[in-house]
Amino acid sequence: MIANIVKPGNKTYGVLAYLFDKGRANEHTDQHMVASWDDFIPDPGPWDSPGHKQRLGQLTQALDLRVKQASDKAPEGHVWHCSVRAAPEDRVLTDAEWATIAKRMVHATGIAPDGDPDGCRWVAVRHAEDHIHIVATKVRGDLRPPRNWNDYHRAMNELTAVEKDFGLTQVPRGPEVSAGTSAVKRSTRAEQEKAKRLGHDKTEREQLRHTVRTALSHAKDLDEFFNLLADAGLQVETRTLPSGDLQGYKVALPDDGAPIWFSGSSLATDLSLPQIRQRLAATEAQPTAASSARHHRPSPWHVATAAAERIPHHLAHADDCAVQAHLTVFGEVLYALPAHAPARLQAELHRAAAAFEHAAHTRARADHQHARALRGALKAMLYQPADHTGLAMLLDAAILVVLAVQRRSALHHHDRQVAAARQTLTHLQAAYAQIAPASLAALARRYPSDNTVHRYARILREVLPRHAEQILTENAWPALTATLAAAEAAGHNPATVLQQAAQHRPLDDAKSASEVLVWRIQRLGDRHAPGPGAQTAQARRLRTQTAPQTDSGLPGAYTPPTSHAGRSR
Repeated sequence: MIANIVKPGNKTYGVLAYLFDKGRANEHTDQHMVASWDDFIPDPGPWDSPGHKQRLGQLTQALDLRVKQASDKAPEGHVWHCSVRAAPEDRVLTDAEWATIAKRMVHATGIAPDGDPDGCRWVAVRHAEDHIHIVATKVRGDLRPPRNWNDYHRAMNELTAVEKDFGLTQVPRGPEVSAGTSAVKRSTRAEQEKAKRLGHDKTEREQLRHTVRTALSHAKDLDEFFNLLADAGLQVETRTLPSGDLQGYKVALPDDGAPIWFSGSSLATDLSLPQIRQRLAATEAQPTAASSARHHRPSPWHVATAAAERIPHHLAHADDCAVQAHLTVFGEVLYALPAHAPARLQAELHRAAAAFEHAAHTRARADHQHARALRGALKAMLYQPADHTGLAMLLDAAILVVLAVQRRSALHHHDRQVAAARQTLTHLQAAYAQIAPASLAALARRYPSDNTVHRYARILREVLPRHAEQILTENAWPALTATLAAAEAAGHNPATVLQQAAQHRPLDDAKSASEVLVWRIQRLGDRHAPGPGAQTAQARRLRTQTAPQTDSGLPGAYTPPTSHAGRSR
């Protein structure tokens, strides 16, 4: 069950008229009272029943009696309104059960404590199977206001007891649930009804949020951000202070009528102007395509993939501010990917990005400087479009990140985030499954000679004995041999790059260990090959580290890096 206590109002008749009316979309049915402070008060009944308006007026007068008696001592917002809704999977409760729940709620919140003859006047109205509305006027019989401070938390605590007593769904509550809430601002019912009426699958707020996040994922600075919004067809207005400094912005969809404006913070808490400024400022400069070619700099897709593969370590070892920074920039990566992907993948990637919004938010304030490397690579990717291999490589790393997010959320009992991560994973795996086979097949066409393949199989058994037989039977083994051959041709030691690839990323999470090794070795092969002295040192380390493997599948001498104070990159 969930309770929603709205901001106090001052129109008792207006609230009651709405509750007993047919609703904005005729959703109210069988409108009636289930409980009140006085069992003999007349029930107005449905809006179209005979004598309805007269009884509604009588009920309003009875509820407002003490408000009028208190005169100017009555609180300005004297109408207290709380809705209580059962979970979708719960059974349909009877009127008597709802009456009991209503009485427990007004007692727990301090509106009308049990056995207090001076408690506030209240009624509970039911106009649907799954919820009730409790309306009270906040003047007691002694003409003082009720002691209903902290009423929301008291209501939620009472609902926990109600769920146990009535055998209903146990809804997670407490600080750990607040930590798992999303930064996303929910669409109002009016917005949802408008979208439904127009045949749209998203509300205006959702469409705008998607466009703003996509623009932010590509922009290098505020000017480019606003230009991208305009290029996407949005109406954009900015607010400036007398000093000329930018204060805020708002956006609206193109419309023939008057535009409906949304500020950034009304789309999501992390889309306010100050938050966007912080994110854009925390971008590590990346080399241009021309300078990369001159100095053999790695592809930004390789840099982004390597940074993404480090995120699971940060989730396990970094502080909360760093964790939130890495989750935020990873969400930006997901929003950027559809622009780089073939048309057949874009729908899945859009869904993955939207789902991850609900998996990524914590209560911690992100220190975006922790994620400069990935954000810098993300901006550089715009100027160096990926081939299918680069995209498949990054999607493979993204799946690893979401698995780590899911584990972390489960550890903290953030059930909603676990569900959102699971949904994200489904879409990413679907996209990866569409693009990876073609990339792996292209690599496999460069299959080396049989003698070379046998030599690589022998090296594999020496370096990764626990995974070797599995890898040798996987579909990506031919692509792995071609990747090893390319790395060796560039001057790398096959045994060394195999070991480095396995050390960097454990293989137990992978559906295909050979695919993981393909992508990782491709990035290692992108680096300069070590000189003779370095190769000798690597060979010496390799001989000491090809000891029996641990349960994680890594060589026994390998230990993951420990967390250090300061900024992670």
